[in-house]
Order: sequence, then structure tokens, then C-alpha cells
Amino acid sequence: MDAPKTNLAISELSFSLYQRPLHPELFTIYAKRRLKTEKYETLVWATGCSHVVTVFTGDMCLTELISIPGQPLPKRGLVDRFQFRGQRNHKCTLSRGLSYMTDFQVEKMSPNLYRKSHVDLERFARNRGVFVRFPKSTVAGLEPFTYLDFEARRDELHIHAFHAYPDQVTIIKTQSLFDFH
Repeated sequence: MDAPKTNLAISELSFSLYQRPLHPELFTIYAKRRLKTEKYETLVWATGCSHVVTVFTGDMCLTELISIPGQPLPKRGLVDRFQFRGQRNHKCTLSRGLSYMTDFQVEKMSPNLYRKSHVDLERFARNRGVFVRFPKSTVAGLEPFTYLDFEARRDELHIHAFHAYPDQVTIIKTQSLFDFH
């Protein structure tokens, strides 16, 4: 499998929210998990230094994703799309008891803090979540990686994502909450 594209400006990445599932053939999926509870089912895909999370509940579907420039994505079902610049919060309430909230930050680091974050997150991932390393794309001794942590509760799904870009010594952190009340 090819290494993901990591040598791009963080501001070129897009965060999108769809009210529909997206086809897996649109992405290179490096790791995936499926979660199922009484109220919802979730697909979590690590798609390089990015992710796709799709949640199904009843007849509703919501998909969040981070995509690189030029990623072919449909227009149908798009709720919102924005670039990664600084910190941002986003809330959305859909009918029939599904609400969604996310916030993200772009954190520029020193090389030492980047390495420490890598080690700490990889250690934490031994017990939960999905950690994907991309050693073929290492830059100046810094390795790109993705860590997706998730907590499936009865009425909520929490997603914490960390995407590391060594070219800019930067980690994108997102936190999302899907609420099924």
C-alpha cells in the first residue's frame, strides 16, 4: 500500500460533514473498525493522516472526514466543509434526535514535543483505538501517524483524532461528539 501524502500545507486540508455514507472506493483505508450499539453503528477508517467516521442510526447517517486537496468527493449530502486554520468549533442538530459537535486545533510543535506526542499516543493506543504509522514518509527523523480513539457509549459516540504531519512539525487534533438523544 502506498504511503499517504503528508507533504502538504495543513491549510489545504478540508474537514467535511455529510448527511450520507461515502463509498470506501473513494479512499485508501489503512485501518478500520466497526462499532455497534443498540442505537447506532459506526465505521471508523484511518485514511492516511486523515480519517472518515460514518454513523448510522435508524434511517439517518452522518459522516465526518478530513480530506486532502484533489480528493474526489460528492456534492450530494454535504452539510458543511471548511479548511484547517487555527481552532474551530462546529455544532449541528439534525432532526429526530441526532446532534453533532466537533472542535479542532492545529498545533505547531517543536521536534522534541512532536516525538514525545508520537511515543505517548502510540503507547496509549496499545489499549484502545487505532494507531497507524507511516515510516516510509519520515522527514528529519519525524514519522507521520494517525491515532483514532473512540468511546462508544449508549447515547453518545466520542471520537478523538490525531493526525501528524512531520513536514510542518504539526498535529491536527479533532474531537467529535455524536449525540443520540
